[in-house]
Amino acid sequence: MPELPEVETTVRGLRGPLEGHRLVTVEPRRPDLRRPIPPDLRQRLTGATVTGLGRRAKYGLIETDRGDTLIFHLGMSGSWRIDPDAIGKHDHLVIETEAGRRLTLNDPRRFGSLDLVATEAVGDFPAFLALGPEPLGPGLTATHLRDAFDGRIAPVKALLLDQRIVAGLGNIYVCEALHIAGIAPATPAGRITRARLGWLVEAIRAVLTAAIEAGGSSLKDYVQPNGELGYFASQWRVYGREGEACTCGATIARRVDGGRSTFFCPACQA
Repeated sequence: MPELPEVETTVRGLRGPLEGHRLVTVEPRRPDLRRPIPPDLRQRLTGATVTGLGRRAKYGLIETDRGDTLIFHLGMSGSWRIDPDAIGKHDHLVIETEAGRRLTLNDPRRFGSLDLVATEAVGDFPAFLALGPEPLGPGLTATHLRDAFDGRIAPVKALLLDQRIVAGLGNIYVCEALHIAGIAPATPAGRITRARLGWLVEAIRAVLTAAIEAGGSSLKDYVQPNGELGYFASQWRVYGREGEACTCGATIARRVDGGRSTFFCPACQA
């Protein structure tokens, strides 16, 4: 599933062909993805000018001058394509601008979503109401994590994946951040000292920033809007590296927690 760095990379890639441009064609090519596509999406967006793009957690936001914001989620296999050679069967939304650019939302497994809401009400979008702070924003601090983890015996990895605690973190980048911070994924969250939580906050920011600079991590279907792969996978410290050597010389291990693979170093993550 595309995680925060992949969505941020996508949003940045869409700014050039979309921001400041009028949409002359907006064509949903099926009635639904994970849930129904708003039936008035074509009517409300055709002729609108894109005024800005942004991101909240793993959702992308496309704002227009009509006071509407298109909210997209890439699901398990979604990606945007810019000026594709042809429209394929998995291109479920086609947008054309007055500048002659064509963009398509491609989602083979159809686990993504498209919603259209009033821009002034974006904060009340149901999926956003319970989200925690953005990991790259000022709201993620050691104090926030200490308060969220207080008295909790659940593993720190599981709580970092809880979107109510931190918005947008996914399995790859939690594994990587915990390794950088030297914290074992199974550590009871409430037992981590404030100092180590500070290290963890810095590790989260460092790994997400590096991943965004590398264009994200390409797994299966994900590519950047310009068609390039995300190259952060070449920088993974532990994720997907079971049996290989850690930087400390020990062997990276893997186990399954809640249906997800957890990669870690038994030696340097205490």
